[in-house]
Amino acid sequence: MRRSLTFACAGETLFGTLDDAPGRTGLLIVSGGNEPRFGPVRGQAILAASVADAGYPVFRFDRRGVGDSTGENRGFLRSGDDIAAAAATFRAETGVTRIVGFGNCDAATALALWHRQAGIATLLLANPWAVEPDGDLPPTAAIRARYAARLVSPQQWWRALRGGIDPRKAARGIAAVLRGSTRPGTLVLRFSEALKQAVPTTILLANGDNTALAFSEVWGHRDFASLRRSVGLLRLDSNGHSFTAPADAFWLRRRVLEALASTG
Repeated sequence: MRRSLTFACAGETLFGTLDDAPGRTGLLIVSGGNEPRFGPVRGQAILAASVADAGYPVFRFDRRGVGDSTGENRGFLRSGDDIAAAAATFRAETGVTRIVGFGNCDAATALALWHRQAGIATLLLANPWAVEPDGDLPPTAAIRARYAARLVSPQQWWRALRGGIDPRKAARGIAAVLRGSTRPGTLVLRFSEALKQAVPTTILLANGDNTALAFSEVWGHRDFASLRRSVGLLRLDSNGHSFTAPADAFWLRRRVLEALASTG
């Protein structure tokens, strides 16, 4: 059964959607970017209905200033109170005793940073956003992967010969690659520090996604060797950032249900 509800956060009114089910372990979905709670192409709404059908309640919500919720959009780095208020409402409405938190992109990063405040028992973090921006260019790892693919593509060589590639943009991309591997910045260091004493955590990466490529490069840095031994990582052979393709959505649902079953 699906129903909408409202709850308070720092004097504002937040809107949420509950897909109810009898389980005592539930899934809290945190939306990435400025997406409202139904997610890209309604992917999160579809996932919620499917997980509830399997017996686990699911709660989604709009943080302050996003979707139906009132207030200022303070961004994912200041969404700790929103996540905690959503988790408290989830418990009050359903009686769940353990919560699995799922988020994609910057929502994954927000969950890593604020899960303790919300009392979340298990983390499922997809394509975490953990790289500082470099102007309007994609992350260096993504640029490197793109140029590697182009070097073996006859179509791309033909396109270059016909003038179909912007030389200035190409030069900027090459310069970014020559600057070397992505180094851990402030955000990824905060991310890793938050997970050092974390609850059971699994990171999900779509191998061809720009955000996942960038995360993989910094996560492979020697500073995070010990953390890699305690945090699980699963990869999907896909370019889909939001897991909206049918096969990607099926894979994601299986990972979610596995996390819920192991948490319960």
